[in-house]
Amino acid sequence: MSQTAVKNQQSTKTGSDLDVELRKVFKVFNGETAVRGVDLSIRRGEFFSILGPSGCGKTTLLRLIAGFEEPTAGEVMIRGQSVVNVPPFRRPVNTVFQSYALFSHMNVWDNVAFGLRLKKRGKAEVQDRVKESLKLVKMDTFAKRFPAQLSGGQQQRVALARALVNRPTVLLLDEPLGALDLKLRKEMQVELTNLHLELGVTFIMVTHDQEEALSLSDRIAVMNNGMVEQIGTPEQVYERPITPFVAEFIGDTNLFQGQVETAEPTFVEITTAKGLHITTVTTQDWTGSATPDQVMVSIRPEKIHMSLTADRQENCFVGRLKHVMYMGTHTHCVVELLSGDRIIVMQPSDAALLPDPSTPVYVYWDSVDCLALAA
Repeated sequence: MSQTAVKNQQSTKTGSDLDVELRKVFKVFNGETAVRGVDLSIRRGEFFSILGPSGCGKTTLLRLIAGFEEPTAGEVMIRGQSVVNVPPFRRPVNTVFQSYALFSHMNVWDNVAFGLRLKKRGKAEVQDRVKESLKLVKMDTFAKRFPAQLSGGQQQRVALARALVNRPTVLLLDEPLGALDLKLRKEMQVELTNLHLELGVTFIMVTHDQEEALSLSDRIAVMNNGMVEQIGTPEQVYERPITPFVAEFIGDTNLFQGQVETAEPTFVEITTAKGLHITTVTTQDWTGSATPDQVMVSIRPEKIHMSLTADRQENCFVGRLKHVMYMGTHTHCVVELLSGDRIIVMQPSDAALLPDPSTPVYVYWDSVDCLALAA
């Protein structure tokens, strides 16, 4: 857990702890609702990510905070003050775009200094703050170069320096690493984490990359169809998703639809459409009238074990190995159960040799490692 997350858990959630609040925010474009009644409270100094598929409304949400869009209804607050109808340049925020948006005819120094000069800051102040910002992102030795002479990672650092030189209350990051190759993206994730811890500024990042959100964030809001489906720490949204969409979107999972046969306060027994009997835990009380008609069971592939013998009765099913992919750190296996269901299993790459496809195999998991969700 990051230092910010520990701090946030220890702090009381009063209004003074919050840098950004969205209250029942809607945004409609030409009759189409892009954001549907979103409520968010983002704490001071937090690294907060808004995660979701293309078209879910996450970038619109960021633009509403930045001031590039105005809400159709609802309130946007920064440091306890409404910023509805306040233009972007008067808001205490700066945005880093995926395209970096650097001025190609200006060198690195002038790109970073541009905002300060626009605000008519003194020459000495501009000199000190630009120098400080470039040093912060390790670009001080590239001050005289032009954007075309820089790599993608270096341009990203310049874009960060240009945003940070204005000392914003909130730094907004719109898919900031999307244009980088995989290796460079990993390096920049580390740089962003270090920068956030060093500055203590509130970061709000929009991304569709689950791994990026999980590795960088103190908390994550998962969006779908203009609404926030879940807000929580990376551990919460991965280990304890509250909807089938979150379970399927964050990482890999196996989903089975079924009906509740027995419901207790802490566990339920479910029969799937193809006759599998699964025992699982639930975070909701489904006893009595609260039990939904249909539920989804989510089991992460890495929680599933594979064996040549039936070591247990609960959550143990026989099948045959249909497909194997070596992924380096693990082996991705597809097992077809006798029911006809296909289930993904992730085995460590150093595990024992996998059986021949003609050999029956058993897959099994603990009830605490799967989760029942309302369908």
